[in-house]
Amino acid sequence: WEERLNYRPTHLACRRRAMAFGTLNQYLQQVERSIQEYDGEMLAELVSYRHPHAQNPGLQQANFESQCEAYLPSPYDELFAAHIRCTAAIANGDPMDSFACQAVVVQSFLKAFQSQKEENWALPVLKLVTLDLRQFAVKAESYLAHTGHKKPGEMLEKAADQIMACFRVCISDSRTALDYSKKWGTLALVNQLFKIYFRINTLHLCKPLIRAIDSSDIKDRFSLAQLVTYKYFVGRKAMFDSDFKLAVGYLEFAFARCYLTCRRNKRLILIYLVTVKMLLGQLPKIELLRKYDLLQFADVAKAVSQGNLLLFTEALQKNEAFFIQYRVYLILEKLKTITYRNLFKKIYLLLGTHQLPLQAFEGALKFTGEEDVDVDEVQCIVANLIDKSYIRGYISHVHKKLVVSKQNPFPLLSTILK
Repeated sequence: WEERLNYRPTHLACRRRAMAFGTLNQYLQQVERSIQEYDGEMLAELVSYRHPHAQNPGLQQANFESQCEAYLPSPYDELFAAHIRCTAAIANGDPMDSFACQAVVVQSFLKAFQSQKEENWALPVLKLVTLDLRQFAVKAESYLAHTGHKKPGEMLEKAADQIMACFRVCISDSRTALDYSKKWGTLALVNQLFKIYFRINTLHLCKPLIRAIDSSDIKDRFSLAQLVTYKYFVGRKAMFDSDFKLAVGYLEFAFARCYLTCRRNKRLILIYLVTVKMLLGQLPKIELLRKYDLLQFADVAKAVSQGNLLLFTEALQKNEAFFIQYRVYLILEKLKTITYRNLFKKIYLLLGTHQLPLQAFEGALKFTGEEDVDVDEVQCIVANLIDKSYIRGYISHVHKKLVVSKQNPFPLLSTILK
């Protein structure tokens, strides 16, 4: 999921060039000035590892910690000393030390942030340092995995704890006037936590965060980029909870409002939107799948539409790695029931009667690749479809027939699934 940092590019580009090769003293003077002028966007640049100063070896002098103490008030001296140590760790290719240093950066920043009563000028810094903390945690996890570490997710859990501490400070700032409230930082932090919880598969921890955002009086006033990210993850959460209609609503919002330039993000949203819409009976057009390079779904959709069980099984097997990677394989398997339903509906339309012999279903299943099926298994399949309300009717065991309702025997899937 691509990050979008909404800083002032033209203005800051000029300042970046001006500071790219400064001395440590010049750098700290810029930091001091940003703090004194309450310039959160500039301070965020000065603590960013994407800024040219992060590649400046001149900052890593032997006495940089004492220099930080001389120029900066506490706890900013600790913050920027840790930041400079982190730039050195990055240069040395040490992901564990990078994460440890960034953790100190976040801890020190939180001390300063908490002390700022009735003001929120430092929100850009909050968003940036927590974003970097999560990204360093991901790199540390990758390093530990290659070294045989037996406790996956440990670094991400530590990052989540710190980000959650920041979230508590923001969400509790309820008495400050709205324009100066720290609550404007809550959604960015929630999105960072979502990314961690989805990565380490602790989705149950998302629920209180969703409740906090949905009950917020500014829930619709956050930046569009943050809202799109939020809706994307909440939509995925609803999908995993089998709340498919709710998932479609969130994912459609995210897809429609995602920046056109963020093609990778739109493709990610579409992977889950296509999945849940198929479960509700809405199959994707081939042109859409081709546009976003998602032809892995093409044969699945075709098989479901035709009631072709053989093609359905082959399509899942062929693209198994892709579907597992995006955690939709088990959800797509639920489409097999809908494939049965569509096949049996075709038989109903073909025979033109409300009393359908089970042998007709048996023959159709064998024709589509289910060669080992018998009448007893057909009865189980039909009973399951009736139980799930995919078919309205009952089985006459004496006559070995399915007797379907004369009114709407095959209801629309969108009226069945929640």
